[in-house]
Amino acid sequence: MKLLRWGPKGSEKPGMLDTSGALRDLSGVVSDITPELLSPAGLARLAAVKADALPKVEGTPRLGTPFTGTRNFICIGLNYADHAAESNMPIPAEPVVFIKALSALSGPNDDIEIPKFSKKTDWEVELGIVIGTRAKYVEEANALEHVAGYCVVNDVSEREFQLERGMTWDKGKGHDTFGPVGPWLVTKDEVADPQDLRLGVDVDGQVMQDGTTKTMIFPVTKLVSYVSHFISLNPGDIIATGTPPGVGAGKKPNPIFLRAGQTMRVWVEGLGEQNAKTVQAG
Repeated sequence: MKLLRWGPKGSEKPGMLDTSGALRDLSGVVSDITPELLSPAGLARLAAVKADALPKVEGTPRLGTPFTGTRNFICIGLNYADHAAESNMPIPAEPVVFIKALSALSGPNDDIEIPKFSKKTDWEVELGIVIGTRAKYVEEANALEHVAGYCVVNDVSEREFQLERGMTWDKGKGHDTFGPVGPWLVTKDEVADPQDLRLGVDVDGQVMQDGTTKTMIFPVTKLVSYVSHFISLNPGDIIATGTPPGVGAGKKPNPIFLRAGQTMRVWVEGLGEQNAKTVQAG
C-alpha cells in the first residue's frame, strides 16, 4: 500500500493510491493515518479496503507528511563510505545517531526555507524507515518485524550551523521545513529489498546525487536494532538512514549550496519523489 495525507496544512485528510496511482480519499474509513494504524493489525485493516472503490481526489492537492504522531525523528550520519570520504570524515565504527527537531517535519512538496544568515544550506536524500510497533532492545534478526514501511526523507542541512558553530549537528538540521517526508508511506511488503534502492537529488534539473542503498555501511536491520538499544522506538517514528555522496558541501573543487528560488527533486526508487521550491525565511 501507498498511504498518504492530503489537503491544507493542519487539515490533512487520509488517503491511499489505487492500482492506477490515482489518489483516493480514505476519510470515510479512518479519520487520519495515525500511529495505531501502522501496526500489523492496522495495516491489515487498511489493506482490506478496496482503494478503487473509494472517492477519487481530483486535481493535485497539497500533500502533508504521510502519517501523524511521530515522536522521534532520528537520523544516521555518515552511513555511506563515499559520503564520509567527501565529508573528510572517517568511516564510523558504529552508527552516528542524532535527533532532528519535530518542528522540521513538512510535506514533500512544501517550500523549503533558507534560514536567515545561511550561507551553506544543503540537501541529503535518505531512505526513511517508519516504525510500526514499539521497539526496545531489538535484535537484528527481528528488526523488520517492527517496521511498517519506508518513505523518502530530505535531511536538509545548514553546514555552517552544523559544523562551524560549536559542532552540535542539531543546529544545522532542525530549521523549520528541514525535514520533508513523503510523498507516501510505502508498506514494507511492497519493498522487496531496502538495501537495493536507487536514490537521488536534482537541483534545477541538474543531477546532484544518484546513489544506491547497496552501499550503506549499516543496513536497515542494524539501524533499527542499534537505535532501539539507546532510544525506545514508537509507532510513527522515523529513522533517516543517511545519504549517498553528492551533497553540495562535498562538490569539488567548489561546494554548491542552495539559494532561494531553486527547485529540488528528491527521490527514492519505488517510494516516489518530492518536488520543492526553496524560499528565503522571513
